[in-house]
Amino acid sequence: MKLAVVQQPPVYLDLERSMARAVELVQEAAANGCDMLVFPEAWLPGYPTFVWRLPPGAGMGKTDELYALSQANSVDLSRDGLRPLLDAAKNHGVVIVLGYQEVDGSISGSTLFNSCAIIDADGRLANNHRKLMPTNPERMVWGFGDGSGLNVVDTAVGRVGALICWENYMPLARYALYAQNIDIYVAPTWDSGETWLATMQHIAREGGCWVVGCATALKASDIPDGVPYRDELFPNKDEWINAGDAVVYKPFGGVIAGPMRREKGLLFAEIDVAAARASRRKFDASGHYARPDVFTLTVNRKKQAPVQFE
Repeated sequence: MKLAVVQQPPVYLDLERSMARAVELVQEAAANGCDMLVFPEAWLPGYPTFVWRLPPGAGMGKTDELYALSQANSVDLSRDGLRPLLDAAKNHGVVIVLGYQEVDGSISGSTLFNSCAIIDADGRLANNHRKLMPTNPERMVWGFGDGSGLNVVDTAVGRVGALICWENYMPLARYALYAQNIDIYVAPTWDSGETWLATMQHIAREGGCWVVGCATALKASDIPDGVPYRDELFPNKDEWINAGDAVVYKPFGGVIAGPMRREKGLLFAEIDVAAARASRRKFDASGHYARPDVFTLTVNRKKQAPVQFE
């Protein structure tokens, strides 16, 4: 099957226009014969890169203002916020893996989560995973996820699972996916560069699966004029805030597409999904190479909530 990886920026912190752009990208991928489309971390409405550029104390007021804008442009599943992409997946028969910023209107309506949705080709939301542990200053804007989304799910292109950014450095989280007969492992991220690419290569070898890594290729000139403190945060309009590095690795290692660096567009790759399971003859981390008499892993998949209404 053929997949595409998005290396185009959203309309930063503008959910409506970014959603329209996402639907256009689904159409473009389908027109190129793709069965699957992958978006980077927090692509809707844009990764809050400002948390890495504002000091937590002196910059708190500016962070508050940018947070409020980001919050107002987050996706609320309780209000069917992914409907345009659910419909696009069904209309074009494309599996979509989407990194997005989620606000939970069913409980607090305020806390934001770094989430990843897997949408099947029939328009069904097959899984929603919230990042277990935001990294460093990300904790100023995102809450913690739970184990309810640590699932590998059946889709029209095979069994798909995802971990977000530095979750992929969590050995037990990776193992939880390996143990679910994963074919395609997706790693939406904000990271890029040689160290991250080495991680993607390692996971392909360790997990015996196809690995798709992608960050948002973003230049300072892509930040709209109306974003508060744009010129202060991004004074050099030629700066590549993120180089992207979209990449696809084959099971047991070896790059087959990318890395696509400092370039915007779609990265295409044709893959044989069945090669994942066949590759695990030599090393199957959760199968014949496991030692359950020595090591065991317990995953709590219960959805966590601060209040229960009876």
